[in-house]
Amino acid sequence: MTEAPTARRDVILTAHEWTARRDHHRHQADELLAGHLRRRAAQQKHPVHDFLFTYYSHRPAQLRRWHPGFGTVLLGAGREYRDNPAYERVVVDGTPGVRVSSDTLDRRIAMVEFVAELLTRTRARPAQLGCFGLHEWAMVYRTSSDDVRHSAVPLRLGHAGTDAVVESMQLRCSHYDAYRFFTPAAAPRNIEPLTRDDQLDREQPGCLHAGMDLYKWCYKLSPLVDSELLLRCFQHAAATRELDMRASPYDLIDYGYSPITIETAAGRAQYVREQSALTSRAADLRQDLLERCSALRARPTEVRP
Repeated sequence: MTEAPTARRDVILTAHEWTARRDHHRHQADELLAGHLRRRAAQQKHPVHDFLFTYYSHRPAQLRRWHPGFGTVLLGAGREYRDNPAYERVVVDGTPGVRVSSDTLDRRIAMVEFVAELLTRTRARPAQLGCFGLHEWAMVYRTSSDDVRHSAVPLRLGHAGTDAVVESMQLRCSHYDAYRFFTPAAAPRNIEPLTRDDQLDREQPGCLHAGMDLYKWCYKLSPLVDSELLLRCFQHAAATRELDMRASPYDLIDYGYSPITIETAAGRAQYVREQSALTSRAADLRQDLLERCSALRARPTEVRP
């Protein structure tokens, strides 16, 4: 083990301090995960919340695991961190501890750079609030019952009514990972075609999916980014997913969700109000994640004995 280099300017947490933070994180995560884990054990599907564990690849056990983020030393850490290959062992004033290693950051720096660039460009654009959540409608446009993404849930307006809504409004999706699920008939109706290569030039802060994806960028940067921010982004993704599906063409009354009827003027106004509130919340999370990325990019040169 080596003495913790002063150039890292590490935050030092005693065993009492970091275990309290870890336990608080686990308690919060357990509360958020309880419903999903109960349904999973019973093999029950949920058209709203399963998305958080199928589309997003971070598993419940990973969400539950606490990390302090790069630049924090955990004194007296047990095997859960000592044996983690992303961590290195250090000694601070004679007390052994661990921290996320500089080698881990070096291996992940390309991801840090990409996330920082994407979030910076997204933040710089004006929020567009005129999509009305039509991406979910575009995913079932002109499909048969067998091709509907959530086939166990009825379409609120039926197939013909759903198609009519799509045909009555301009599709304005700016998020490639929503657009790529449009049906072949719906894709040409978007205001512009989207590609993966254009992602940095298209994402904008009013997009619900851009806000949900803050969770993805956090876990892709784990354990460099602290789990407190990760859990906040997960909570935001869960709340955003609910709005996403309430405005969808599906009838979710049996699951406890009242519809936002975006086929009406009143429904569209309600959607924009709720979208605006989530956009403001996402802006704060985006700024917090950008600050984490900036600190990682500007890390001092490691001093090695």
